[in-house]
Amino acid sequence: MHPVRSRIRLRAAAVAAALAALLLAPLPGAQRAEAAATLTNTGFESDATGTATPAGWSTYSAAGQNAASFTEAGGHGGSYRLSHWASSAYKVETYQYLSGLTNGTYTLSAWVRSGGGQNSAYLALRNCGSPEQRTDLPVTSTWIRIVTPITVTGGACTISVNSDANAGNWLNVDDLTFISGTTGLTVKGVDLSALKKSEDLGGTYKSSSGTTGDAVALLKGAGANYGRLKVWVNPADGYNDKARVLATAQKIKAQGMKLLVDFHYSDIWADPGAQTKPAAWSGHSYSQLKTDVYNHTYDVLNALKAQGTTADMVQIGNEINTGMLWPEGSTSNWSQLAGLLKSGISAAKAVSSSTQIALHLANGGDNTLYRTWFDNATAQGVSYDVIALSFYGYWHGALSSLQTNLDDISARYGKKVMVAETAYPFRLDSEDAHENIIDLSSELVTGYPASGAGQSAWLRDVMNVVEAVPNGRGLGVVYWEPAWTAVTGNGWDPADSASGNGWENQALFDYDSRLLPAAAWLAHR
Repeated sequence: MHPVRSRIRLRAAAVAAALAALLLAPLPGAQRAEAAATLTNTGFESDATGTATPAGWSTYSAAGQNAASFTEAGGHGGSYRLSHWASSAYKVETYQYLSGLTNGTYTLSAWVRSGGGQNSAYLALRNCGSPEQRTDLPVTSTWIRIVTPITVTGGACTISVNSDANAGNWLNVDDLTFISGTTGLTVKGVDLSALKKSEDLGGTYKSSSGTTGDAVALLKGAGANYGRLKVWVNPADGYNDKARVLATAQKIKAQGMKLLVDFHYSDIWADPGAQTKPAAWSGHSYSQLKTDVYNHTYDVLNALKAQGTTADMVQIGNEINTGMLWPEGSTSNWSQLAGLLKSGISAAKAVSSSTQIALHLANGGDNTLYRTWFDNATAQGVSYDVIALSFYGYWHGALSSLQTNLDDISARYGKKVMVAETAYPFRLDSEDAHENIIDLSSELVTGYPASGAGQSAWLRDVMNVVEAVPNGRGLGVVYWEPAWTAVTGNGWDPADSASGNGWENQALFDYDSRLLPAAAWLAHR
């Protein structure tokens, strides 16, 4: 879809002064609105189609390309929107300067969309008395809400929409707000479940400059503040059992990070298509399974507590769209599934009443699934603190679908929400002999190439979507298995040391074991 038409050809004025000065003083050759204490014409409804300088706003382009910024029919919440577009390469800024502000924290919110391809396309808050804050626009043909926080210390601030674009690149912005207060993300996590086995088999990790270091420390240094570890009951290779989880938990906590424990209640992968009971529990009755869940959960969490690494958050089940411990705990029998969930929750709270309880489903863009599932959980009296989602864009839909779902379920159930799993490839070829899960360009999300930049943009945009959840209910994001590199023997099947790894092209360490640029987004606000 191309929302902008070449019919727009309007007069532009050349401006020679430096941009910083232009934003702080009247502009001699540009169109500039008078400063106000509140953001005006936030939906661009005061303007007719084709208006080059929206009422209350100013435009600036050093190359005299002001006409690349204009209003156009087809807004998010009203009849009009701001568009940036031109038939030749362009640089343009649309901005509004606010003065008379009370010093403090503020958040800019806006609905945006973009076709991508620009050298840069972002919202910015500058001249606010603190370092400039930018939020890049996601590549999306449907509207996405993004937020940018700022601390105002000088009583003034400039809100701007910026494009440095190639011919035909476009963006739309609409329905902006600039209000006091900020939210930010509490969880900026990494799932390190494969790390212990990798290290034991000789896996190494390096900084972006090539210095060998500890993987947990490198990721913490990049901004990670949470480590996630899965727990299997009796895995074939012995990894991801209680002993190995305890060992990695010590490394996570030693870095000052918090701990999320992910119970699979299986000896192997549990997900929407497989919720196989542990072999040791296979012949147990439903009543005994409830006891199994309680004892296993309590045992692992109490051992973590005893060594001084108490879990800060616990998932009772992994991607339990269809339930867990089939067939007894499937969603075809919600009362029994609820009983198993309550048993695990009770055990977790018995160990530590402050530990947060998360319930985790996959298919994070499927709002119908989440409403159906959590309506049932609510009806059964299941108590929890966080709704956790898996969201992989190449499987689970558009970012706008994720945002719609997050906004809805956070309000509907009054809960914090988080993306507990996401990832994206930085290349398509495989480092080992095993085929990668994502290895074709046709499998990628439009606008996000299999490159370091594409991986960075994906993590950035998922984090932005979670941060934009209203009322501060967006808790954070966990990147799945950033340290699962191609180490011989550390494959996907715990029963087969030759199974290979299909994930190394989505790790946050490259094929030379160096930390990738996307890891820097873990330091996101």
